[in-house]
Amino acid sequence: MATSTRPLLLSCFMLHFVSTFVTAHSNENNYHNTPQPLPTSKYLPKSTPKKALLNVIDSCWRARPNWASNRQALADCAIGFGKDAIGGKYGAIYQVTDPSDDPVDPKPGTLRYGAIQTEPLWIIFDKDMFINLQNELIINSYKTIDGRGAKVEIADGPCITIQGVSHVIIHGISIHDCKPANPGLVKSTPDHVGHRLGSDGDAISIFYSSYIWIDHCFLARSTDGLIDVIHASTAITISNNYFTQHDKVMLLGHNDQNTADKIMRVTIAFNRFASGLTERMPRVRFGYVHVVNNKYDEWKMYAIGGSANPTILSEGNYYVGPDDPNAKQATKREGKENWKSWKWRSSKDVFLNGAYFVPSGFGSCAPNYSPTQSFTVAQAYLVPAITLNAGPTNCVVGKAC
Repeated sequence: MATSTRPLLLSCFMLHFVSTFVTAHSNENNYHNTPQPLPTSKYLPKSTPKKALLNVIDSCWRARPNWASNRQALADCAIGFGKDAIGGKYGAIYQVTDPSDDPVDPKPGTLRYGAIQTEPLWIIFDKDMFINLQNELIINSYKTIDGRGAKVEIADGPCITIQGVSHVIIHGISIHDCKPANPGLVKSTPDHVGHRLGSDGDAISIFYSSYIWIDHCFLARSTDGLIDVIHASTAITISNNYFTQHDKVMLLGHNDQNTADKIMRVTIAFNRFASGLTERMPRVRFGYVHVVNNKYDEWKMYAIGGSANPTILSEGNYYVGPDDPNAKQATKREGKENWKSWKWRSSKDVFLNGAYFVPSGFGSCAPNYSPTQSFTVAQAYLVPAITLNAGPTNCVVGKAC
């Protein structure tokens, strides 16, 4: 919901005043051992907060009433491993005016026509749109898809593929009910039409790509995963998204033999894992993942899983266990007997309704962010308020979001 600048600034002040922060690149000794969970009843909110607090990403841009005239400033607001994703920051504004789709010969004004161009572009929408893609949408490097100011849905067909590219930002759109694509011709650049073998039905598939930021999107009910990050993709931040009504939510890593995925570095921050989710929030095969300040409303099997010795730091998250007494554990290791050596840590998380995290391994689990990637991590009891506006925002031109 759009609000005035003054309440948003007050929210920023309240977040700073109320919370005691830890720094994401703070002394690595904080991540060596996992203390026992502390009693939480006396300081946790008794009900869903009615007012959101701005997290460190949103406080960078949402209080500005001139966001629509300076859209590219959003590219300066990422945090974590995807901090350097610039998308179309240095390109022209491209306006989508036509919701139709032709995978082989896209028309100017359509989303596909803008997404495949070779030059940097910041893609926006002139009105609310429902886009039913006829085959997977292949996004070229240095592109931002910015749904602010419109209600944009990509649904009921193949969805988004980010393959072999870099510097892509997807912000403020809904991607749901995605279906597998049939083999066929798809245009991927202005000069190239290639034969694709089909897609699995992921909402967003990230394949051999880097510097990617997925922010403030709604993702639900797709045939395969909601977000898959595979084949040596790295430098990725997934933040402020709303996930719901899905089985296998997020997979990081192609398979347990694809050791190229050891370079993977992913930050998962400020997301709302809402009702109707089963597993993989995320599931990690190799690499390093910082899971920070997310709200887990429930899970049917588990929240965080892994299978090939990944390193996982769960920090400042808010876990609400399911009612099923056999599914209280938030963690799951897949099919390995030596999992006790894997570095999995819980630091300053909150666990409710019987939820618990099984740590493992020895030595530091710190993210080792660069100074520009580093950010402040809110205390876990604030997470319901700082994830309240996860998903697309209702931004109105001329007003703060």
